[in-house]
Amino acid sequence: MTTKNTAELGEFRFESGESIPSLEVAYETYGEFTGDNAVLVCHALTGSAHVARRPDAGGETAGQARAWWGDVVGPGKAIDTTEYYVICANAPGSCYGTTGPASENPETGEPYGTDFPPVTVGDWTRAQRNLLDELGVGRLHAVVGGSVGGMNVLDWLRRFPDDVERAGAVATAARLDAQCLALDTVAKRAITGDPNWNGGHYYGGPEPEEGLARARQIGHIMYLSKASMGRKFGRRSAGREAVREEPPDPAAAFFPYREVESYLDYQADKFTDRFDANSYLYMTRAMDDFDLSAGYESDADALAAFEGELLLLSFTGDWHFTVEQAESLAEACREAEVDVAHHVVESDHGHDAFLVEPEKVGPPLSELLEEGLAGRAITDTAPEPDESGEFAPVHTSLFSE
Repeated sequence: MTTKNTAELGEFRFESGESIPSLEVAYETYGEFTGDNAVLVCHALTGSAHVARRPDAGGETAGQARAWWGDVVGPGKAIDTTEYYVICANAPGSCYGTTGPASENPETGEPYGTDFPPVTVGDWTRAQRNLLDELGVGRLHAVVGGSVGGMNVLDWLRRFPDDVERAGAVATAARLDAQCLALDTVAKRAITGDPNWNGGHYYGGPEPEEGLARARQIGHIMYLSKASMGRKFGRRSAGREAVREEPPDPAAAFFPYREVESYLDYQADKFTDRFDANSYLYMTRAMDDFDLSAGYESDADALAAFEGELLLLSFTGDWHFTVEQAESLAEACREAEVDVAHHVVESDHGHDAFLVEPEKVGPPLSELLEEGLAGRAITDTAPEPDESGEFAPVHTSLFSE
């Protein structure tokens, strides 16, 4: 059984101290709840609650044309909806059915715009906990998520450690590094520098589509690896059927319109049709702000109360959330005596690997849910003891490209 619904959770106070009178959360559920089989899936930056295919949904949910993890979640899939009760909720601040900047402010009758309170990953977690309470779900069998959704998973483990039995954090890290923060800065300023942004109060008038398009293009570059871009596009010119935007100056028309340009323009056009610029700002800021150790002495201290099992999945071609960052997180878990396995996937697809290579992502996640970290499909970077019984140190430089 599948459901698509919206829960009204009443007044919600954000970590910033600001509140809204009513928080609505869009969510979807799949399968039957038996009391101990609930699996929460946390979506990435621009994802929605539409994580798995729904035969009665006509293929579309809240403007998102396809299930974002439909090859991993579903009947007979790695996260098997015939075995587990799967819940996916759209995060506060997004624009796929949950209250965010584009929602109506009941006090004014107009969209919130940038009057909407600042949103953090912690706000997402607390909203999910409130939703699960509404659904009658107490302890989760597992919480799983990728990218910033993986940060959401980590926040569950530090905020509600007793509520999770098993966790899968995929293509994620304890915090963004400076390079990713810098690229996100450029993306955010592309939006706020658009002449149509109007301080975030652009609803009812021209929208900052150009700024949002440039921001999304920067994101796509971050999600791909150098190898995958070279293989997919090279330096080839786009075909005759490709429609180029008006060149910025006459001299530009002399040069070829390349396949990589055409791809970025196409993706940007699709994205501006379905996503809100303010939501992109809010969700990106939440990701940029996340720091697992905030309020604690270290990452190890933040996770020390979690007594379940944690699977970390990383990808060798991912420079957005690197293997080295995941290994650092694994070492923090070992220091805190948290049961952890760091499963490294050989891939040159970049950050998008967790979405486009279900055949590599699915088996370890399936084993995690069924067997825990003892599953045969799960590997670990933890060092083996030598003849003396001592463990050799793990050199994280071995895990970077």
